[in-house]
Amino acid sequence: MRDAASSGGDDTGLIRLQKLLAQSGVASRRRCEELMLAGRVEVDGEIVTRLGTQVDPRTAVIRVGGSRVPPLSGLVYLALNKPLGVLSSMSDPQGRPTLADIVAERPERLFHVGRLDADTSGLLLLTNDGELAHRLAHPSYEISKTYVAQVTGVVRPATVRRLRDGVDLDDGPARADMVKIRETDDRRSIVELTLHEGRNRIVRRMFAAVGHPVQLLTRTGIGSVRLANLLPGKLRDLTAAELGALLDSVQM
Repeated sequence: MRDAASSGGDDTGLIRLQKLLAQSGVASRRRCEELMLAGRVEVDGEIVTRLGTQVDPRTAVIRVGGSRVPPLSGLVYLALNKPLGVLSSMSDPQGRPTLADIVAERPERLFHVGRLDADTSGLLLLTNDGELAHRLAHPSYEISKTYVAQVTGVVRPATVRRLRDGVDLDDGPARADMVKIRETDDRRSIVELTLHEGRNRIVRRMFAAVGHPVQLLTRTGIGSVRLANLLPGKLRDLTAAELGALLDSVQM
């Protein structure tokens, strides 16, 4: 980060901060200047009010009103609503449907962040940012994941407490951070839960352990990203707010 007068010209790769903010979709350039003058823009941990300031768009950590502004790059960050029956892989020797069928028209080489079983639908993240994909999948960052499960039987408050307190599984205890009964009747219940676990079929095994086998399972959230109204088999770009929060969550 430096003042425009000492930048040494355009060959440095630096760009005026207010221009970068406008290109990133924060607001018009005029409004971005107002935000800077009001002390609401931070670069690498420092409040920046000088309008001549130039920054490196590839490396500067910028926040506006405390929210992270993702760096400009040619990388792609996508949300996918994975349909039932589709494998979380880019190929299958048995010829079953895979993610490659959904992204066949995309020019990028995409990585999927984590996986969902073929019999589980919902949110997957796809990107060609290998470092972000690696960090999001690493258990040390404890990225939260939210699911909605239709399970057999009537889920009682005591069962909710068990899921929150932790249930014993073959590979160790598992605990949900949040459990909410969304609806129930005599035959089945619909339950939303959030957890940081990433073990194989963890949600299904937790519900089986408390006597409520899963009938249908959908992942609706990963960290700051929500499935919302995205239709099965469809993709969308992550918003700047979603991507900024993900970058923060894995310390990038």
